[in-house]
Amino acid sequence: MEIITTSKAPAAIGPYSQAVKAGNLLFCSGQIPLLPETGEMISGTVEEETTRVMENLEFILEAAGTGFDKVVKTTIYLTDMADFPKVNQIYGSYFPTTKPARVTVAVAALPRGAKVEIDAVATI
Repeated sequence: MEIITTSKAPAAIGPYSQAVKAGNLLFCSGQIPLLPETGEMISGTVEEETTRVMENLEFILEAAGTGFDKVVKTTIYLTDMADFPKVNQIYGSYFPTTKPARVTVAVAALPRGAKVEIDAVATI
């Protein structure tokens, strides 16, 4: 097992790692729209939040030597399912050819008031 960290993505805000490599799999912790430089939440639309979340995941994947083309499973957590079409459009732009398995769930709340959180499992 190997812990993956990068300063290009926000530091963990709790007792967890940005990602863990186990064998040829990478397990990326859920990302919310935090700015890597400050650890502060962005304040914006769900589209802006989703873009920041995907950028954070991208940096973590890169730190492990992989990318979105190797993602096999994601989970999207939304505080409002009415946001699903907007989130889906941005999310989909990161997977132009290879589309991972996915679960999308509505939740009562997310850390720091985020509207969206996404985690990922990828191969290395």
